[in-house]
Amino acid sequence: MNESENFNEQTLDESTMTSFDQLIINANIATFSAHYGFGIYADNQANSIPYGQLLNASIGIKNGKIAWVGTHDQITAHLSKYQDSQITDVNGKWITPGLIDCHTHIVYGGNRSNEFEARLQGASYQDIAAQGGGIVATVSATRTASIESLFAQSEKRLVALMKEGVTSIEIKSGYGLDLDTERKMLTVARQLSEKYDIHVSTTYLAAHALPPEYKSHMQDRADDYIEQVCEWLPILHAEGLVDAVDGFCENIAFSSDQIRRVFEVARSLDLPVKLHSEQLSDIGGSALVAEYKGLSSDHLEHLSEEDIKKMAASNTVAVILPGAFYTLRDTKLPPIEALRTHRVPMAISTDCNPGTSPLTSLLLTMNMGCTLFYLTPEEVLAGSTVYAAQALGLPNKGKIEVGCDADLALWDIARPADLAYQMGLNPIQGIMVQGRWSETI
Repeated sequence: MNESENFNEQTLDESTMTSFDQLIINANIATFSAHYGFGIYADNQANSIPYGQLLNASIGIKNGKIAWVGTHDQITAHLSKYQDSQITDVNGKWITPGLIDCHTHIVYGGNRSNEFEARLQGASYQDIAAQGGGIVATVSATRTASIESLFAQSEKRLVALMKEGVTSIEIKSGYGLDLDTERKMLTVARQLSEKYDIHVSTTYLAAHALPPEYKSHMQDRADDYIEQVCEWLPILHAEGLVDAVDGFCENIAFSSDQIRRVFEVARSLDLPVKLHSEQLSDIGGSALVAEYKGLSSDHLEHLSEEDIKKMAASNTVAVILPGAFYTLRDTKLPPIEALRTHRVPMAISTDCNPGTSPLTSLLLTMNMGCTLFYLTPEEVLAGSTVYAAQALGLPNKGKIEVGCDADLALWDIARPADLAYQMGLNPIQGIMVQGRWSETI
């Protein structure tokens, strides 16, 4: 039995089969849906169908949603009822869910290529931060940028990602570290969503670094700053700018006790949490985010097996970020095999940011996930679709099945593994967002 025989979606009645807004026909589909056999973490993995793939299939779309999935033969008799503009015949090309970049910092001002040079000459991440570089350098540039300038700089990065099939993206604040600039960043993120009509999840990351005004030769006033972070959050949430809350829990950033204070405010506002954790050390960040039933814990090179078990119990996604690992020339691999063993879903993302991952290619990120972290092509593509959606709390995105959003990417490839295999050759043919083909590609 081949994959195309493994599904037999019921043929609907004549009135339904002739009422779709759009049809995609003659497609090979990587559904990433358990309904069609996808099962990286299933009990019967040996019987799962790679990518949940369907061959010689068709998709019916109505009101921005996937309304029907079936064989091409099931729709053939009804095609005469549709206008040519409603039918996309993809001639055997591949359809995947629209890609999802679930961890980005694409809204920022300035440029830090000077730090890239410094690292190549031997400076460490910690050295650069101690000398006023790192996050604080971007804070200065972002604070002084006008909202128009910030939008223009960030727009280029978003378009680059969309041109590689991204239809949903997370954008964090965290380069303001004061109320006005955090607001400005989140406002730009909302404006990008409006202009390009793609889904943008906004994340409040004021607990990213200690701003210069809270540092002195005598002491750092991190607790005082965290108090401000906690006060700003309800204000920005009331303005409709915050979808989730993040922090940087590290030995060069904030302690788990300080992040807990921020998470308590998030909980009071019924906002989901996530965390930058275990990138440079293990100070219990993933255990904390699991305690709060967080959406994701991100980076994770120093993650312990004990905390992996806690993430599994809380259904917290592990977001793997090979771009930062690559840029920093890290050598400590995330515990991929232990994450597999405990069935913690793994998402993958660009971590697009000015200092440690100036990366605007999710396709290259997938290749890095395979070559650097020994993930499989199926794992990285799942990590850019269904598990990335889970990491953002978006159950109706990241997979192709009836009822999900019609966010799709069309590729000129021989098989899904090509997306992780090829470097620099972008096989995108088009993206659909909420049932409409985008003109951005």
